[in-house]
Amino acid sequence: MITIIIVSWNVRELLRACLASLAAHPCTLREQRIIVVDNASADDSVQMVRDRFPDVTVIANIANRGFTGGNNDGLARARIEWQTAPGARHGQADMRPAADRYAFLLNPDTEVTPGALDELVGYADANSGVGVVGPQLLYPDGRVQSSRRRFPTLALARVESTWARAPRELLDHYYAADLADDATNDVDWLVGAALLVRDRAIEQVGVLDEQTFFMYSEELDWCKRIKDAGWRVVYHPRARVIHYEGASSSQVSAQRMIYFNTSKVRYFEKHLGAAQAAALRQALLGQFRSQLRVERIKAALGHKRALRQERIAAYEAVIATGLR
Repeated sequence: MITIIIVSWNVRELLRACLASLAAHPCTLREQRIIVVDNASADDSVQMVRDRFPDVTVIANIANRGFTGGNNDGLARARIEWQTAPGARHGQADMRPAADRYAFLLNPDTEVTPGALDELVGYADANSGVGVVGPQLLYPDGRVQSSRRRFPTLALARVESTWARAPRELLDHYYAADLADDATNDVDWLVGAALLVRDRAIEQVGVLDEQTFFMYSEELDWCKRIKDAGWRVVYHPRARVIHYEGASSSQVSAQRMIYFNTSKVRYFEKHLGAAQAAALRQALLGQFRSQLRVERIKAALGHKRALRQERIAAYEAVIATGLR
């Protein structure tokens, strides 16, 4: 069985297209089930799914549980279905003895291409040591979207996705620029827009860490735990998924900055210790304070005042959290 878990928040039309692509290009190697976890959307997403895709299981949360909590809700339901499916323990459901089951975490702003699911499941079936395998992500215009990573260092975390000028060699190492886009390779972790995860790996290390991460860095942490447990994490570009990128999180810019940077600090605290986390926290807050001063000066000079005020409010909100 492959259980596809989609966590959605206020992206009804993208979700509709995602589900339509799954209906058009299903997995043929496993029984396929789909779970949509709606994080209290206000755009009638739940009713759309129930009306247009009646075979899809819907979990309608009354509050936004984030990417992490939402996926854990889906994983909890998937594990119940795995345990209770007729013949699941004897391979009858999947037509083979003791077949592994898979969870496929998929963003709602994606569309699977023909054969993508079979490529991922087929590769995992043929390589029993693989705990996580992810596809090549593509922008809608067909360009390759970077999705494979090496584990971040403190030097990288200080500059990645910040205003600081990042040394090219740091970024190239982090984004695995030395690996060919069209070659299957073992990596440290994969962007969580599309991740196939083996059930035995989940049973061994547990689900996503929602106590630490609301959104961002949760897939980094999960892949690290899975890899530390001895499983392989693999980028497999013969499977391709179109990714529209950031459609839900971009709706709340200040909160996005808070979650992104707080999660980054929390990852370092969890895996590399309090000292490195404290150093990273102060470096990031220092950058926000510097940018806040720049925006205040530009606002005082009357330059794009509405934009400056928006950024000032966002940066002040980030600084007020202390990234804790």
